[in-house]
Amino acid sequence: MESVPVYVEIAPVVVLMFAAPAVGVLTALAWRSGRGARRLSLASAFVGCVAALLLGADVLHSGTTWTWRSDALLQPLGGVSLRLDPLSAFFVMVIAFTGAPASLYASGYLRHLDRGLRGRATHALFNVFLAAMWLVPLAANVATFLFAWELMAVSSYLLVVSDPDQEGAMAAGAWYAAMTHAGFLALLAAFVILAGDGPWELEAMRANAAALPPPSLTAAVLLALVAFGSKAGLVPLHVWLPRAHPAAPSHVSALMSAAMVKLGVYGTIRVLFDLLPPLSPWWGGTLLAVGVATALTGVLYSVAESHLKRVLAYSTVENVGIVFVALGFALLMRGYGNGALAAMGLVVALLHTLNHALFKSLLFLCAGAVVHAARAASLEAFGGLIRRMPITAMLCLVGVLGLAAVPPLNGFPSEWLTFQLLLAGARFTEPSLAITLPLALAASALVAGLAAVSAVRLFGITFLALPRTDGARDAHEASATMRTAMAIPAAACLVLGLVPTSVLTRLTAIVSELGLPMGNLDTGLALALPLVGSRLWPVALAALVAGAALAAGLAALAARTRDARIDAAWNCGRLVQSPRTEYTAAAFAEPLKRVFTGFYQPAHEVTVDVHPVSPYFVRAMTVRADLAPWMEQTLYAPIVRAARRTADWAARMHTGSIHWYLALLPIALLLLLLIARWIG
Repeated sequence: MESVPVYVEIAPVVVLMFAAPAVGVLTALAWRSGRGARRLSLASAFVGCVAALLLGADVLHSGTTWTWRSDALLQPLGGVSLRLDPLSAFFVMVIAFTGAPASLYASGYLRHLDRGLRGRATHALFNVFLAAMWLVPLAANVATFLFAWELMAVSSYLLVVSDPDQEGAMAAGAWYAAMTHAGFLALLAAFVILAGDGPWELEAMRANAAALPPPSLTAAVLLALVAFGSKAGLVPLHVWLPRAHPAAPSHVSALMSAAMVKLGVYGTIRVLFDLLPPLSPWWGGTLLAVGVATALTGVLYSVAESHLKRVLAYSTVENVGIVFVALGFALLMRGYGNGALAAMGLVVALLHTLNHALFKSLLFLCAGAVVHAARAASLEAFGGLIRRMPITAMLCLVGVLGLAAVPPLNGFPSEWLTFQLLLAGARFTEPSLAITLPLALAASALVAGLAAVSAVRLFGITFLALPRTDGARDAHEASATMRTAMAIPAAACLVLGLVPTSVLTRLTAIVSELGLPMGNLDTGLALALPLVGSRLWPVALAALVAGAALAAGLAALAARTRDARIDAAWNCGRLVQSPRTEYTAAAFAEPLKRVFTGFYQPAHEVTVDVHPVSPYFVRAMTVRADLAPWMEQTLYAPIVRAARRTADWAARMHTGSIHWYLALLPIALLLLLLIARWIG
């Protein structure tokens, strides 16, 4: 069902949404006081986020579509054209709801940069980054979309490399720049195919795409998946993500993982479910398989990594894979003509997109507080932080439970619905579905179990036991501003976990706008899938969890009132408990590394320091087990080597001789003429 554009009185809110970041940029660069520049610039970003939330809520509530066009801007490329429909409004709200706490968090997190130019540049780029991300779902023609996409890429790249003292920042920026610009070229080629000889408006592409021959349609789909998959972090295009997130400031990492990555999801939905006609079912099966591979790869690395922010980055890869499992299912069912199940798959994908944005932004903000307090980023350097950072620990626990899909947090409803979808699809009599969907269900169950292990490891190694370094012993609680910022997504995680049906009505309206009408999943407080017959009461689950916790507390209180002899605990013969006897992050993951040795391909190195008197007296033993980056070595190392050889060959051509350069001109002209004749 195609929506009819109508004009509503929301233009002033759109102006405020973009004017506030513009004021933030000017304030960051021109205000004399570094402290004042930080506060006013980030306050402007916060105001822009509030305006974007109001705008998205108005469009989602009314179901209208707002349009605006200016031929004066970007005139050589076709002008600026904006269109805000319910799908765009949903992603605008996701960006705004994660950007608001990030803006507030940065006000306390970046105090140490008040005296330098780097702080001002970071605040200005943060505002540009926000505005560019809002512009992507608003874009209604190719020129606006590509301009916003590139502005988002450049501003985020500069934020990734903004800290010259951060180890590996420049290498991470190089990987990110290479992947994002490769995606940009693929996106441009996809739009060229979809537009054909017609206008470069997204609305016009829908009619042209329906008439494309199969080879052109296949090329357009592949290019779009490469372009948007590289931004979302689909395997094997995810290699930039675990590098860029640890290098960027924590509030930027939160926004990249929670919002920017989701624009890859937006682009995939916009092209595959809006601009293109129903595709063959094998496209859905392919996307489903890629989603499963992405989820498995992400969760396996998140279990084994020891860098705190890299663990969260791989967790983002895992959750993007879960989103694409639902999208692949929706595309598969659409290909088979089952619109109801296709619509449900799309709703579940949108729900998990929102849920992941909330708990992952919370976790990255908590990670920034931990790294800042402990002056380290490795899990091995933490321990015992729950005593020194109790509020941060409790807020992080909310995010960890959401990550592990434990009720009553928000990660549980969307993952439960994903399992129910795969069960519903497996009831079809198609032989391919009878094989594919049970396998996908088994893989998703494995991902869910490993995600729980990763969450336990993340929280336990960081906050429990004894401090393992001086930084952990001297850690302090985050500032009040940072704690308030972390509390915002934490509260949202709890609300969406208890009443997920509160957003499902709006999500079904979005899916209906894309031509997949369906019945509501909202049945009051119960979550139900009609075609499966399953029903879930999140509030009842929360009551059970609360009751169990209350019973445990009462039992502990009753035990304290009894007469009991208190003595020292048995420590296996040790007199004093020390950090050397604790589980480390590496030890926690070692059993899984052994089970999945074929995937990890670890390189073990053992160093033994013996006493000079006798080799039988060992003074120290060091074990190092690095994970081999086999995917990069297999796929990207040959490309990097070829690029270096090409660069060396090109460098040899720069001899400095003007005669040689003049001789190359007619050769280049002849090649261009031959290419033009071949294309024509």
